[in-house]
Amino acid sequence: MHAASHRVRTTHKPQGVAMNQSATELSIRTRRADFNRAIAEGDIGAISPILGRDVVMVTGSDSAVVSGRNAQLRAWRREFASPVRAVYVRTPSRVVVSTVEPVAMETGHWQGFEALSGKALASGDYSAKWREVLGEWVIVAEIYATLG
Repeated sequence: MHAASHRVRTTHKPQGVAMNQSATELSIRTRRADFNRAIAEGDIGAISPILGRDVVMVTGSDSAVVSGRNAQLRAWRREFASPVRAVYVRTPSRVVVSTVEPVAMETGHWQGFEALSGKALASGDYSAKWREVLGEWVIVAEIYATLG
């Protein structure tokens, strides 16, 4: 047997790709933090640029489908106007960046709280698909599951 036949074949990403993926992950995590802050502050204007034009969200409790940026912004406006307003915090546990398309997948845990009292309302897991559009990472799809 030749020594060459015992070599383990490895694949690795060129350093530029790995650095680009790290920068993308940081960008997505930053955008998520911006979205969380916008929800806490009731800032519709800060939410809008984070959402893709045709974004789709499947809600956690009743699996309602909210389709399109404008529909989601209307839903947030209703939420912000509610006398018992909720604040939602999404905490990413993982962001995987595609090596072949300008997309990434974020997964994590979410929690909902009453804005005034801080009382926990519900929590669960979520997944979000991001896409780079004109140099900015935007959410194109999210699905939430209410687990607690």
